Amino acid sequence: MAVRPRPKIRALLIDISGTLMIGSTPTQEAVQALAELRRSKFPFRFCSNTSKESTSVLQKRMLDAGFDVQTGESQELWTSLKAVRSLIRTRGLKRPYFLLSESAKDECISGGLYDHSAPYDAVIVGLAPALFDYDHLNSAFRILVGEHDSQKRCGEDPKASIPLIALHKARYLESSGHGLVLGPGPFVTALENATEREAEVLGKPSKAFFQMVIESLDCEGYDPEGCIAVIGDDIRTDLGGGAIDLCLWRILVKTGKYRAGDECREGVQPPDEVCDSFADFVDKLLSAHVAECLKE
Repeated sequence: MAVRPRPKIRALLIDISGTLMIGSTPTQEAVQALAELRRSKFPFRFCSNTSKESTSVLQKRMLDAGFDVQTGESQELWTSLKAVRSLIRTRGLKRPYFLLSESAKDECISGGLYDHSAPYDAVIVGLAPALFDYDHLNSAFRILVGEHDSQKRCGEDPKASIPLIALHKARYLESSGHGLVLGPGPFVTALENATEREAEVLGKPSKAFFQMVIESLDCEGYDPEGCIAVIGDDIRTDLGGGAIDLCLWRILVKTGKYRAGDECREGVQPPDEVCDSFADFVDKLLSAHVAECLKE
């Protein structure tokens, strides 16, 4: 793979699962690297597709692992769950059918907008291993094709208006102590195939998700000169789609779900840079940043 010179980078979008942590264990020297990034006042955002747990649970897990992260409703941590909550509010959804963990579901409906008496009006899928059985997937299918009992009672034809919404479509994930495990992607694809419709992806690698995070950086008045970089362990989900469309500088790390040869697999656009780890990239990034500042 030909190596291009790295441009000036003005901000960094950081994947969490597989890049900073595997399960609840930090990747090598990631805690120290993030602390150094913060000390240097280098702009960054966390961008996570994590949907097995709520954002607050994820924040606590990061803090427990030793990472210096902001808590509460922070502009620093962006998750696909935040995007779902926003979508439910803007589209006026009254009763989505969730294939999500309880804590993730609670975050999505924290605004008190859920109406248990209404017919189901969307299917929202994240990582929920306990719910990926025939009964739950069949219920999701029946809702999408307008055959669910709750829809029949309302007397309307909802078939064309029921959206299939995926937090992400990762095919597999790295599980602490278990290696690769199935992600939500294959289950979303099964529903797409059965209903002959395409899921709307809210998290990475959607262009809208990356734009939303980048806008949060621009609103804080950071230096507009230079390129925004994104770092992750999944060439497709972290570094594909919107990351390519927005011309982000894409760094693939050899941790988490990374397997040898991922950067040159057929059907994927190679990353701009490959590093051994998050800490390895941060070391190179800050060294270049210091050198750039000295020139000025």
